[in-house]
Amino acid sequence: MLSGKSIIGIDDLKKEDIDLIINSADSFIEVLDRKVKKVPTLRGNTVASLFFEPSTRTKNSFEIAAKRLSADLINFSASSSSLKKGESVIDTINTIMGIKVNLFIIRHPEAGACKLISDFTGMPIINAGDGAHEHPTQALLDLYTIKRNFKKIEGLKVAIVGDIINSRVARSNVKLFKKMGIETTLVSPTMLLPENNEYMGLEIKNSISEVIDKVDVLYMLRMQLERQDRKMYPSIEEYNKFLSLNTSRFFCLKKGCIVMHPGPVNRGIEISEELMDLADKNGEVAKKFKIKQQVTNGVAVRMALLYLILS
Repeated sequence: MLSGKSIIGIDDLKKEDIDLIINSADSFIEVLDRKVKKVPTLRGNTVASLFFEPSTRTKNSFEIAAKRLSADLINFSASSSSLKKGESVIDTINTIMGIKVNLFIIRHPEAGACKLISDFTGMPIINAGDGAHEHPTQALLDLYTIKRNFKKIEGLKVAIVGDIINSRVARSNVKLFKKMGIETTLVSPTMLLPENNEYMGLEIKNSISEVIDKVDVLYMLRMQLERQDRKMYPSIEEYNKFLSLNTSRFFCLKKGCIVMHPGPVNRGIEISEELMDLADKNGEVAKKFKIKQQVTNGVAVRMALLYLILS
């Protein structure tokens, strides 16, 4: 069993919890490879998927994970709910609790919303992303993807590149990688780094060219254009010059290095259009890109989490 019943952030997880989740995910990867991809493990449990902001990968990943485990699923969308009529989030939660759910999966645009709901309800909650705070299940699936590509993860070198200040993925990954002994470097200009020095102790570079031939994992962050209330970078051309992965840089990668991205990719910003097209056509290039593998692994990791919390 996990040491806690909710996963609001990486700090909620002990190293033993992380090992248990990763090892359990191996079993569910096997389930996903079967012809019949459904098991009765969570039959009789009801999971409420509450997404207060748009999502494709995380939302669908959690939903398919719950269905593969035979749980009943309540699929809530803020855009078609009574929130549009003035109902508060807490009243919405109270209403859904009346249906006797066993677990909430929550994505919310405000940092801290999942903790607030957890404190209010006392229910098991999995944070599916809250504002620019954390995205713990993305970090877990990223760690699992790394583990499936390397025999040993301790001591690996990872560079996280791009919009750090607005990225909940970066915050969760940095915490998780540190716990698991992975060396992390941030690649970002000053204007895309937090002002409160929350990443003190990490090596920080300003250009992807400084790490491209040295790291085992190149993790490209999505430019969070929707979270920027002001323009934080002079131009796309300037971003491309220092932070984008293009074809010439790709062929300078260290042997065995893999490329990851939480999705969706802003083509022409984080990764060049030319390189993305090449990855679709060239098998050797595609081998280094683990973006699709991250999606598959995400289902297995989320199945493991639902199983460990509810079984």
